[in-house]
Amino acid sequence: MIEKLELKFGSSPHKAPLTLEPTPITVFVGPNNSGKSKAISEISINCQQLNNSPLSVIVNSVIFKNNIEEEALRIIKRIQLFPPKRIVSHPDHIFILNNGGINEVPLPALLNSLINPNLPNNKQNFINLYMSSRTLVLNGHNRIGLIDDQGGGDLQEPPHTSLQKLFRDDNLRQQYRELVHRSLQAFPVVDPTRLGVLRLRLSKVQPISPDIERGLLDASVQFHSDAIPISESSDGARSFTGILAEIMTGDPQILLMDEPEAFLHPSLAFNLGRDISVSLSNTNKQMFVSTHSAQFVMGCIQSGVPINVVRLTYRNGIATARLLPSAQIVNLMRNPLLRSTGVLSALFYESAVVTEGDADRAFYQEINERLLQVGRGIPNCIFLNAQNKQTIPTIIDPLRKLGIPAAAIYDIDFVKDGGGIATKFMDTAGIPKLIQQGLTINRSNLKDELLRSNSKYKKEGGIEVLSGSDRLAANDYFDQLDSYGAFVVRSGELESWLKSLGATGHGPPWLIEIFEKMGEDPQAAGYTNPSDDDVWQFIGKIGNWLSDPARKGIPD
Repeated sequence: MIEKLELKFGSSPHKAPLTLEPTPITVFVGPNNSGKSKAISEISINCQQLNNSPLSVIVNSVIFKNNIEEEALRIIKRIQLFPPKRIVSHPDHIFILNNGGINEVPLPALLNSLINPNLPNNKQNFINLYMSSRTLVLNGHNRIGLIDDQGGGDLQEPPHTSLQKLFRDDNLRQQYRELVHRSLQAFPVVDPTRLGVLRLRLSKVQPISPDIERGLLDASVQFHSDAIPISESSDGARSFTGILAEIMTGDPQILLMDEPEAFLHPSLAFNLGRDISVSLSNTNKQMFVSTHSAQFVMGCIQSGVPINVVRLTYRNGIATARLLPSAQIVNLMRNPLLRSTGVLSALFYESAVVTEGDADRAFYQEINERLLQVGRGIPNCIFLNAQNKQTIPTIIDPLRKLGIPAAAIYDIDFVKDGGGIATKFMDTAGIPKLIQQGLTINRSNLKDELLRSNSKYKKEGGIEVLSGSDRLAANDYFDQLDSYGAFVVRSGELESWLKSLGATGHGPPWLIEIFEKMGEDPQAAGYTNPSDDDVWQFIGKIGNWLSDPARKGIPD
């Protein structure tokens, strides 16, 4: 068992490296190329092949749990095998199942390595004699084959494979059956009717008794012939049933899996996260997973089992690792607004931009896509929409607390919202209280001046209705908001962009018309390419803030 896992970096370059105590399941999340899969690989190396291992870039050290002598002896008793026939063991040696075969190992070396696995003289013995054979990497190929046909084994000897263990233990088999049925609406049954071989099948009905499932009489043969061999099921069903079988019956103490959602429908990925977590909670096993699936993470958390969620990032040569508070993630899942806008998906992006409404989100996202085509957009960014300007902080706040750079876009009438709304916004943006006081006064004065200059300032030019020093003061106020990741459309509102295209209307009708006028084929005449001003410059400014390691407003 791993007692402590230390990475090579922390939440920012000036913070201490992240150290965590593994829970039953530790999930690595983050953008593409952030090191999630590499972390899984390096944990595997530390558990399986310490000598001659490649240079580590994510994991600094793996500390294994010490055992008192009594516990170490119990572990040895559990893994010790009878000597093979006609084989005489050497003094102070025992036989164990190790790395797929029955090996004779020195008992003192094994005992000492279990008691103090982290001592330099013991660690390699601990890995070679014990941990390497009890670490399982579930990759895309082997997780589908975990429940392939298996030998029936000798009923006079202990079971060795997952199907042998399920076949002999009625209670364990029933627990497994209930978990699988909840997700696949089919009952897994172990079929012994091909003599000497155990096969997993999926049945529409439960066996009326263990004897029917385990027997060889005509009733048993007929029951199994009516069930579908697991080999004829989808890759998703085979992966799901195999992973659960290995967790519930297998010997590995450490399980590592990259992208468990592979082959799975999102709902099945959710169920797998939930069922894996529940199954692990009743064992001494630990699982480390890297995933791109918000559904899998939601399933893990909603299981109620303690888990670690570690977010990794890597950009411009700077790596970060942050242990995400489960309470914050639960908030993302339980808040109806956050759940409906898919905020949890932001865990898998480098940054987020939050807008007032869906039309805003669609437009700014399209602008960013066109900028990306010419190498100027915000890479790996998710665009999300609130329901209005008042609910933007509801989305921004939890994302920033999780260390995700999240920028907000407001129309200029943001300045009219005072009192609690403005305070909530500034608190969410991480603006210090002393600065808030000055900004509050400036916002109120700016609102009054805009209304005096033109009561329709939002639709008729934004700060362009101001002149001289008043416009200078407005720009200074908005520049301060920009530095904290809150970007106001100084020209007024969404519909003030790309005026030269002549789109009319407001909201969704305007969006449809502007998209038509922008064109869809980059090779066609009339297609709107990015320029250096207007909304293109606006999104570029947001991208600069999101990519700035020294940006304000993101808690350490």
